[in-house]
Amino acid sequence: MSKSWIAALMALLLIGGIIYYNKVLHAPEQAKAPAAGAPPKDVSVEAIIARSGPVSDIITVSGTLLADEEVELRPETSGRIVLFNITEGQPVAQNALLVKLFDDDLEAQYNKARLQKEIYAKNQERLQNLVKVDGVSQLDYDQARNQVNNVQADMDYTRALIRKTEIRAPFSGKIGLRYVSPGALVTPTTLIANLIKTDVLKVDFNVPEKYGIKVHPGDVFSFTVDGYRDTFAGKVYAIESRIDAATRSIRVRAKVNNTKDRLLPGAFARIQLSTDIRQAIQLPTNAIVPKGRARSVILSRGGKAVYTEVTTGFRSEDSIQVLGGIQPGDTVVTTGILFVKPASGLKIKKINGKPIKAKGLSLKYIPIPIPLPSARAWQRGEIFRANSPAPSASKIPAQLYTLQVSCIAIHSYSLALSQI
Repeated sequence: MSKSWIAALMALLLIGGIIYYNKVLHAPEQAKAPAAGAPPKDVSVEAIIARSGPVSDIITVSGTLLADEEVELRPETSGRIVLFNITEGQPVAQNALLVKLFDDDLEAQYNKARLQKEIYAKNQERLQNLVKVDGVSQLDYDQARNQVNNVQADMDYTRALIRKTEIRAPFSGKIGLRYVSPGALVTPTTLIANLIKTDVLKVDFNVPEKYGIKVHPGDVFSFTVDGYRDTFAGKVYAIESRIDAATRSIRVRAKVNNTKDRLLPGAFARIQLSTDIRQAIQLPTNAIVPKGRARSVILSRGGKAVYTEVTTGFRSEDSIQVLGGIQPGDTVVTTGILFVKPASGLKIKKINGKPIKAKGLSLKYIPIPIPLPSARAWQRGEIFRANSPAPSASKIPAQLYTLQVSCIAIHSYSLALSQI
């Protein structure tokens, strides 16, 4: 056989190798689609192994922070302020005198009644001694005693009016902003300031009636507020005794420790309350296939897809409880669900997020213990890898390396024939 025929044969082998590489090993997906009537290929999916664990119903609701104690400071009577012991934003102790109104006229009435009582009391004592020896009648003594009692009642009344001119702190707390100035003339409708107790706060929130029986005093929950990345904790201490007919919900009240004074009354709270801890299977929401009012999942059994109806429970943003229909250990499909039909073949790529090693030829770079060809031979082989530099190490994809070595062998054989 002449050299020209051998070179032509080598060229044909070379072109065939290129076509095989491009059309078979790296064929587009549409070219690999099965022909009409051919059996469908396995569907590539991801799956998880169903496991049973402790789960709970997480109720997410909104609430409002309230002061543990709060009162508006208003006078009980009209008058002019003569003493003003209010500093905005400062704490005050219980029973501290905050505001005093003018009461000189009431003090004068009290002193007058006190002097009258002293006179009437001496007259009563004298008549008491005389009645013992029948010096006066019992009627005279009773009238003197009534005079003393009447004056004492006037004194008590006047003292009560004097107390109304004072505004004292009913509990320890913090003064808010004041709305009057010293010397102002005030009436019972005048708001002087607010007194708030903030070392402990209350949280009010509503839960749907179906969760009402699952919430109990002593339950602990977490919540967040705007302005803080931290999560705060609260504890339920009281539950309304009836369901609100308008909202079909139950009012719940909890307490929050606020000794660091970070939270303010009136803030909006996002609350998450866990209830009814039990053992159940929890799946990603994308694993559920809705069919009307029914819910199904796709199980992998013997490499085939099996649709199974399930009973679901509480649902969160990314997971859902499965109460029945599957068992722990079942393989549940989580991706590619739209392409899976009953009895379809399944090719699972990942289980529980971990890839499964494919059997057969690996496309990874693997070390090849064969010395590289000469620089001249590599350059002549660049037709298979256009404009690519020579590798610095013997790590080449298995398919490329096989094709490259074949081409180098062909080229080397051609050079050997040319030198005969």
